[in-house]
Amino acid sequence: MNININKVKIIVTVPSEHVDNLRNTICEAGAGKIGNYTHCSILTKCIGTFKPLERANPYIGEKNKLEVVNEERLEVICDIKKAKKVISKIREVHPYEEPGIDIIPLIDEETLQDL
Repeated sequence: MNININKVKIIVTVPSEHVDNLRNTICEAGAGKIGNYTHCSILTKCIGTFKPLERANPYIGEKNKLEVVNEERLEVICDIKKAKKVISKIREVHPYEEPGIDIIPLIDEETLQDL
């Protein structure tokens, strides 16, 4: 079976007060388009933890102290040709110094074969 990856799912967690701005920014860059719909996303409330090291410049919290933060997990589908631009936009507007970004390749339904 020959599988071409044309789309990815991009997942990033973000403090709740920044989710609308982040979603709008990345959707304007081309993410979140499914068929005749734009700004398609999934939000899941979650709790993030992190401990900024001495050389960190944390947006939230203090150096060398474990932080527990209410966040939202934002998921969008993205054409692979636009993914680099979308990821760049995430880094541009995300409040965190080092946002955690997952990029998951997606298999097109048309490439699936009956077994």
